[in-house]
Amino acid sequence: MQITLPDGSARTLDDGATGRDLAESISAGLARAALAVEVDGEVRDLDRPLPDGATVSILTWDAEGGKQAFWHSSAHLLAEALEALYPGVKLGIGPAIETGFYYDVDLSETDHPVLSSDDFPAIEKKMTELARADSRFERREVSKAEAVGHFEAKGDPYKLELLEGLDDGEITFYQQGGFVDLCRGPHITSTKPIKAVKVMSLAGAYWRGDESRPQLTRIYGVSFPKASMLTEYLERLELAKQRDHRKLGRELELFMFSDKVGPGLPIWLPKGARLRETLVDFLKEEQVARGYEPVVTPHIGRLDLFRTSGHYPYYSDSQFPPMIEGQKGPAIPEGEHPEARSHDPGSGPTTDDEQGYLLKPMNCPHHTQIYAHKPRSYRDLPVRLAEFGTVYRYEQSGELGGLTRVRGFTQDDAHVFCRPDQVKDEFKAAIDLTMTVLKALDFREFTAQVSLRDPANTEKYIGDAADWDAAEEAIRQAAAEMGLETVEEEGEAAFYGPKLDFMVKDALGRSWQLGTVQLDYNLPERFDLEYIDETDDRVRPVMIHRAPFGSLERFIGVMLEHTGGNLPLWLAPVQVQILPITDAQNEVAEATADALRQDGLRAVVDTRSEKVGRKIRDAEVEKVPVMLIVGQKEAEAGTVSVRRHGLGDDSDQGAQTVDALRRSLADEIARGLGRA
Repeated sequence: MQITLPDGSARTLDDGATGRDLAESISAGLARAALAVEVDGEVRDLDRPLPDGATVSILTWDAEGGKQAFWHSSAHLLAEALEALYPGVKLGIGPAIETGFYYDVDLSETDHPVLSSDDFPAIEKKMTELARADSRFERREVSKAEAVGHFEAKGDPYKLELLEGLDDGEITFYQQGGFVDLCRGPHITSTKPIKAVKVMSLAGAYWRGDESRPQLTRIYGVSFPKASMLTEYLERLELAKQRDHRKLGRELELFMFSDKVGPGLPIWLPKGARLRETLVDFLKEEQVARGYEPVVTPHIGRLDLFRTSGHYPYYSDSQFPPMIEGQKGPAIPEGEHPEARSHDPGSGPTTDDEQGYLLKPMNCPHHTQIYAHKPRSYRDLPVRLAEFGTVYRYEQSGELGGLTRVRGFTQDDAHVFCRPDQVKDEFKAAIDLTMTVLKALDFREFTAQVSLRDPANTEKYIGDAADWDAAEEAIRQAAAEMGLETVEEEGEAAFYGPKLDFMVKDALGRSWQLGTVQLDYNLPERFDLEYIDETDDRVRPVMIHRAPFGSLERFIGVMLEHTGGNLPLWLAPVQVQILPITDAQNEVAEATADALRQDGLRAVVDTRSEKVGRKIRDAEVEKVPVMLIVGQKEAEAGTVSVRRHGLGDDSDQGAQTVDALRRSLADEIARGLGRA
């Protein structure tokens, strides 16, 4: 049979050959490293026969599919260990996740119904012991009757419930050693490659995410093919704790949360507001240079606006309840504190016949109305509208996390209304702007993800299939012409159109979805947008949604962790801190600060009656990029002693005149912004 490799080359193999046979035909080293195979886009076990004519990739630890198969197999190993340690445990599901795996279990009928971190070493020891047994992961197709009989005899109600939705021909068991699980796979060949395991944490998880169902214990773990990899991973986790943006936000006095204001609603402190406004100003300058026009829209809109757009009810699960027109809040008796009144965020459903308002979950419906407020000619297009618009989503409290998951956030939102012949160039321009932003913030490593609709769940999306096909192909072409290497992910599109998401890798190796560019043929249709073409016909524009930051809150949270709070000079809330050695130099220090402020630099003077060593330490903790020390010698010479944050033994930069310093700082800022 013929097999095609990712580079387009072909291999001839014997009928019935497996992925392992293919790997061995390439090299013995690849065969040793292989964990799974990808066959026509589907990850499979290494020892399953390959179909004739397939395109096949060999997956090692360095491939995402290889890691997922490794961690999925480790989840089964965890379940086997739990059955050995806690007889009577009932098993739910155990998938691989982005980093590691988990298994949901019911321990209520065991002698150890509650786990704690004290139990982790015993679980890890048993998993390691079982891994060393080198048990093969054996796949077996079974009938539904056989599967039901197995789990009835075992007394596993959760597996029996999972079987209810399956039919003969789609049920498989995987077995390693004496452990059998209901599973589609894929898995690695045996337990032997699992050399290092770590149980990470515990959590509660309702069965199938339903709060009315039993709460199971979710056990998170991670595993690696080398002990050194686990050590490196744990070191990165410790570094991530030190870089946690919530911790940095408190220490650097950037933002806060208040229970009185509400969870998920960040409050920006003066330094954080300066940081935020610096980012906004940077992007505003870029947008003006690229032909965008600024607009401002209200925080709310009529329900009919969002019914037309599809956000209501498509986003109803994550929206604040509508405000019904004509309904007023109950009068509060005199003397009663307003907070004494309870409020149910989920109350207040509305019918289609009721008119009301909604806190906007998106800015795009408002922007369609700006486009539609006057007639447009083909000569007027493209129309580029930009807004730093605050939107609101009612995220569940358990899903909130600092700035990266909030209920109120500001998008650097823009919408381009263009002719079909302009789509590719406008999409490429939006890609270029996004890459400019990422480069300025030192995000050098990213993946461009083409997020497509889920062909198995087309009811999740609005619009014509032909328009979707055209939009998806336009994104592929634009990305290719911009030289981007892309990956495609089905089911990740917005409900109104496909998009190109920038999956950015930070300094700790973690991936985040930041910038996005989306193509939309649907909202122009739903809002009856049009322009007059060169033949005087009324035709639909195409809409491009574009947000290089995505959410300012999320972007800043990720950026703080990426940099550890050590922001580049152009972005730091306080760029220069001047440290007079004694009160006698305060006047000179203030004059120096005034000179720097004339250049637009954010300079402050530390006039506290503290020793200069203490002032330096405090400025280092606050991560101020530039410290200027002024003593009697410097005051008399008309210089400042320059110290740079984070340079260790090279922190002391020596004495400079203020004029020379001003020039060097201006050059550094220009380089940081890519404008040198």
